[in-house]
Amino acid sequence: MNNELFNEMKTIIFDPTIGKIISVIFCFILIYILSRSFNKVLNSKITDSSTRYKTKKAVSFSSFILFVFCLGFIFSDKLGGLTVAFGVTGAGIAFALQEVIASIAGWFAINFNNFFKVGDRVQLGGIKGDVIDIGVLRTTIMEMGDWVKGDLYNGRTVKISNSYVFKDPVFNYSAEYPFLWDEISISVRLESDLEETENIIKRCAAATLEEFEKNSKKEWRNLVKKYPIEDARLENLVTFHIEGGSAHFTLRYITGFKSRRRTKDLLFRSINAEFNKTAGKVEWAVSSMELSSRPSLKIELEKEKTRAIL
Repeated sequence: MNNELFNEMKTIIFDPTIGKIISVIFCFILIYILSRSFNKVLNSKITDSSTRYKTKKAVSFSSFILFVFCLGFIFSDKLGGLTVAFGVTGAGIAFALQEVIASIAGWFAINFNNFFKVGDRVQLGGIKGDVIDIGVLRTTIMEMGDWVKGDLYNGRTVKISNSYVFKDPVFNYSAEYPFLWDEISISVRLESDLEETENIIKRCAAATLEEFEKNSKKEWRNLVKKYPIEDARLENLVTFHIEGGSAHFTLRYITGFKSRRRTKDLLFRSINAEFNKTAGKVEWAVSSMELSSRPSLKIELEKEKTRAIL
């Protein structure tokens, strides 16, 4: 009895399939330990968060490829017999997992065709935000807007299928040219000194936007060399029109894609401060509406008249 049990255990231990499974487990543990150790060393050496993120993703992907290679090497003698089975089931799997396959293809397109990268500000399917992760199946975005006004995070993270890049436009605010054109409207009373108003707006714009205009010119030259587009005005521009009994100035300017709200705030603050120094020569146009309630009417009837009516 003991001999039979020993022979069965010996057969199980030295079974080729059991040996292959043990080899797979060993390879998985070894690759996992190596990748964790490698990431730990790199995290201590790399200080830039973007480079550290890309390196971590590269190590993870390389570990996955290495594990697949080990599986193919371990089960190489079995692959020939599985060819027919793979061919029969391949069509069914492709149909059932077409969205998954499209997402994987989208992941390759995103990474190798420069659709966007981690840190870019994009708009996908009406959702605007910063890309914080690009997975094999889904892209994760830190959302902006919705109930929060301006280019500010609202706290939600959104995961979007990578297959989206093949279906609808991808709006990227920072990939090719990390600057945006924006406008603000300044309305003043018609009785104001309009020439002085325009001069104030131009002075405030020059002081606030100098750095953006300087940095944007180099980036724009590179973009013009890359694509057949006409040159554009990068300096700020002030235009004027009269409407609704007020004088309206529009300031068009260029700013960084992450600085829209801050730039607008600085411009309005500086312009308002300069208006206040003019001692009434320049005044904001303000439309006001006064609502007053109707006075209550108290009607008293004499008792006699009341009785007569009754």
